[in-house]
Amino acid sequence: MAITRRKLIQAAGAGIGASALGFPAILRAQGDAIRLGLLTVKTGPLASGGLDMERALVMYLRERGNTIAGRKIELFVADTAGVAATARTKTQELVEKNRVQALIGPLDAGSALAIDDYIRAQQIPTMSVAAAEDMTQRKPNPWFVRATSTSSQSAHGMADYSARTLKYQRMAVIADDIPYGHEMVAGFQRVFEEAGGKIVQKLFPPLTVPDYGTYLAQMNQKIDGIFLGFAGSNGFRWLRQFNEYGLKGKTNVVGGMTALDEAVLRNMGDEALGILTACWYSAEIDNPVNRKFSPAFRAEAKYDPGFYAAATYVNGAVFQAAMEAVKGKIEDKSGFMNALRALKVDTCRGPVAFDTYGNVVGNVYIRKVERKEGRLVNSVIHTYPNVSQFWTYKPEEFLKNPVYSRDWPPAKNLES
Repeated sequence: MAITRRKLIQAAGAGIGASALGFPAILRAQGDAIRLGLLTVKTGPLASGGLDMERALVMYLRERGNTIAGRKIELFVADTAGVAATARTKTQELVEKNRVQALIGPLDAGSALAIDDYIRAQQIPTMSVAAAEDMTQRKPNPWFVRATSTSSQSAHGMADYSARTLKYQRMAVIADDIPYGHEMVAGFQRVFEEAGGKIVQKLFPPLTVPDYGTYLAQMNQKIDGIFLGFAGSNGFRWLRQFNEYGLKGKTNVVGGMTALDEAVLRNMGDEALGILTACWYSAEIDNPVNRKFSPAFRAEAKYDPGFYAAATYVNGAVFQAAMEAVKGKIEDKSGFMNALRALKVDTCRGPVAFDTYGNVVGNVYIRKVERKEGRLVNSVIHTYPNVSQFWTYKPEEFLKNPVYSRDWPPAKNLES
């Protein structure tokens, strides 16, 4: 049955539904709101970042009138609490109860791993914040892209900078005892040691450890620096106790992408000044998108956006670019995923593109905590452009090794 514009207008005036005219379901659905799910963390030690994820995504959608590619966006938010089992339950609720058509999140690697098989089976396009490495490496998920970074992607850069620019030779590492922490310090260790340095100590406190005193007492004193692989507010908690133990000025501190995130930096004082971290984002990045986003977020939240806020703001841009590429036809799941993986878009973090595994290729910034206009900021002091999840390694060679973990690469230089 041929449908002309005249027939469509006549049918609409007569109250005849699109299905009666013989439109395919994918065309009928284009007038409906898109149901977008956000998996975040609103309770527990990761909540400060999780709340920023929600705030920034709501901001992104509001700036566009909650409309992308001509279609209204209906947002559904779920709190995983950073618990893998809860993440799976909440994902099922979003998909089966709220009928979301795409997901942004989750925040943490453990939650991403917990929902991996489910989003494969349900074929739900997922724009992740979590850094779970193997989901874009040895076990790539065709329904998954990551516009932030793997756990180790920024840590590779920090290791290179520590060895080649800072000239550190002996270092310790400390990180949360979760996949994210394991993968981050493993990537740091590999690049640092291949550049001639030695990792002489590795410490992994539980994510919810109440006190870091035991770990500070164990810390090797004959090191040039220590690398922090903490998430949420744990970097702030560790550094506060580090200073209470009188260690400031005696040991250099560098960190991964969430160790001194802006979400916690606002609660810190001069003890944080001068600390270097590596991340794919800083509120101080000077590009057209961030010059609007960063002050707008600060005006609303009363503090600078960091990793978690930028993560969903970037994913909003990625989602929009893919939606526009498919002219709003998100019901064509395969077409939407193909558009996601093929896009190149300028975002608040800089240019974003994806490799063949669905992981971002983008800038990594070395940042230094400085004071600006009365507040602490992560100033950019060096940029590594177009960084891949494989660093400078050939992908096929990189993937022959086990996934980064507590045990790989082997720690050959540890001292008791």
